[in-house]
Amino acid sequence: MAQRSPDRKTYLFAFIDAQLEALRMLTNHRQMGGMYSTSPFAALLVGQPTLRRMIKHGMLAALDQRIALRYAMPGMSATETCSYLKHHVALAGRVDTLFSDDAAASIHTSSRGYPRAVNNLALTALTALTALTALTALTA
Repeated sequence: MAQRSPDRKTYLFAFIDAQLEALRMLTNHRQMGGMYSTSPFAALLVGQPTLRRMIKHGMLAALDQRIALRYAMPGMSATETCSYLKHHVALAGRVDTLFSDDAAASIHTSSRGYPRAVNNLALTALTALTALTALTALTA
């Protein structure tokens, strides 16, 4: 039977979406103690918007049944995306504007305001601009 730790504390483990199988196996620990057993740990599962779809399919369906509380953070607004881009440009040590308002709006629309997608699109845009600038310099 599962028992609480001697110090009566509940420990929190944080998992990212790449560790779903490990989380599923840990949640089996609670079930081995019976329906009313308590587990000495809680799990926080953090992932991208696609995580919800992944959990509902295949052998992770059992994990889906064990989730007690869910929260889906919405994407950033267009204004927040623009501020996010400006903040990261400043963190990189730049004081000039790398992304025009139109470029920031385009990144927001394509990424739906999700930070990882904003980062990927911004990096791709900067890489493409660097390559284009280098190509232009070579052909001039």
